[in-house]
Parts: sequence; C-alpha cells; structure tokens
Amino acid sequence: MTPPSDPLDTTKHDRLARFYRVLRFLAAHPEGASVDAVAGFVGMSRRTVYRDLRALEGEIGIPLWSDRGRWGIVEGAFLPPLRLTLDEAVAFFFAARLTAQFADRYDPDTGAAFQKLAEILPPVVAQHLERTIDVLASRPQDERLTRNLRLLARAWAEHRVVELTYDAATYSPGRPPRRSRVHPYLIEASSTTRALYLMGYDESRGAIRTFKLQRILELSLAPDTFEPPDPAVIQEGLARAWGVIADQEEVEVELRFDAEIAGLVTETTWHPTERVTREADGSVLWRARVPGTLEIRRWILQWGAQVEVLAPPELRDEVAATYRQAGARY
Repeated sequence: MTPPSDPLDTTKHDRLARFYRVLRFLAAHPEGASVDAVAGFVGMSRRTVYRDLRALEGEIGIPLWSDRGRWGIVEGAFLPPLRLTLDEAVAFFFAARLTAQFADRYDPDTGAAFQKLAEILPPVVAQHLERTIDVLASRPQDERLTRNLRLLARAWAEHRVVELTYDAATYSPGRPPRRSRVHPYLIEASSTTRALYLMGYDESRGAIRTFKLQRILELSLAPDTFEPPDPAVIQEGLARAWGVIADQEEVEVELRFDAEIAGLVTETTWHPTERVTREADGSVLWRARVPGTLEIRRWILQWGAQVEVLAPPELRDEVAATYRQAGARY
C-alpha cells in the first residue's frame, strides 16, 4: 500500500509528534526561522508547515510571532524543562491515570503534556502512558472550556483580572446568567464532580467565590492586575472544604455509621477536622466542621441506609427528603 502523501492523513499521534518537532526547532531559534528552514528540519512541505503553524496558534494556543517571513515563539511562552527522576516521572504517570479516569472531555494541552512526559519515561511505563493518551483523545472536546482554561491559566500566572458571564441556573432554575469581574486565586480539580473550578475574589460579591469552569459562558482578560493573597491562606481555606467549595459558612456535621461499615469508614481520613468515636455496639460516631453541606451531602447519600445524619437538623431533613422521594419513585 502506498503511504499517504499528506501528513494530515496520518494518526493524531503522528500529528502531535510533528507539532512537537516544529516547536522544538522554533525554541532553538529564538531569533525566528523561515518556513523553508522549519520544513527542512521536520521533513515536510512548506504547505504542511504553514498548516502546522496556524494549527499551533489556533488549535493549541501556542503564542507565535511572524515577521517578514520568519516565525518564532513569543518570549516566555514556555517554562524551563523539567529534570525528573524515575520516581518523580512515575508520580506524574499516576496523575495522568487519574485524569483519564475522571476527565469526561479531552483537553489538547493535557494530551500534549502527557505526550512530553512519555518521551522521557522507560518504555514499559511510556507504553501505558501512550494508551492513557489514546483514551483521553477518544473523548469529545469542549472548545469553550479549553479556551477559557487557557485564558484563566494566563490570568492566574499574570495576576490579571478576568471578566466572565456565569450560568448560575443549575441550582436556581430560571435565574439569568450574571456578569462579574474575578481575581483568579486558584484553579482546582474535583474528582467528585469530574470538573474544574476557579476560586477567586468576586468583585460583585465582595468575597471569595467558587466558579465551575463548565458554567462559564464567556470569559475575557481585563487590563487590570491584582495583588494575590498569600497562597497559604487560600490553601488553608481549601483544606477546610469537603471538595472545592470553601466560601460557605462552616457547620458541624455529625453522623452515625452502622457497625457493618465501621471499618470501611475509619480506614480513611475523610476530612482534617474529623473526630471519630467507636460506640459499644460497633457503630461509629463521625463529626467534622465543613463549609456548607452541598458537597458532603453527596458523600453521605452514597452510604445509603448505613449512615444516619444526627446534625445539623437541616441536613438531616434534606437527606430524609431525598430518601422519601427516591422511595416514592421506586
């Protein structure tokens, strides 16, 4: 069989590998390089190189410059290379596997990062990572989410204010989207909801708020900058959260777990403030202080009838109402 003449007909893996070679050549020539020079290095036609350069800008978001026939990478676009030990690289492999388990959309930047990691891993580990990349790449893309994430990453790094339109109708049906200016303090991932969240100061609320990236309808960078708080303060607040929501009033939650699952509950530390007491009948009293009850309520419900909410009364009523509704449905 005659091999395809146009590299665009090859696999996605080959295309990413070609992108990497183009970027590597441009990175080695900070003064810029002609299209002919790039084509000679990657072994492709001028037409293919032009396509790749446009794809690197438009699809992947690499900041490139062009001037009088020469192309280059905008200064500061790339971070210094990592020098990882084998154990450190394997730790990144675990992160890739967790991403593959929980991500329901494919992010090209994540795929490119894992592709670079695979190139420095031992073959036996790299092969598993390659399969992980294939799994991720088979999932649908969310172009709006990818664009917003790239803008937020830049705003986060440069301490830039962002202006966004947020869809808050999930918990308040009929509520119109709202506009706000936000100071990005942190971008956090949640394995529970399989989503990314922006934590930052919301000027319209005058307080720190949490925004789910999938609900950000529009986002743009403002020219204004801000002075970020001490990262320790943000991390301390996040450590008190059950998941990613740290901007709610703290409440004391008290639960009783049946003896049959006491061992399963106590073998894991679920929250830094938890206090666990074994009862004479083998059951477990579990207490913790968490910001709000939205996230912990989901966790409570997954234990079914083997857990009872003792406090606060509002949470007990909400869980009981959920089970009544479920019972009526079934």
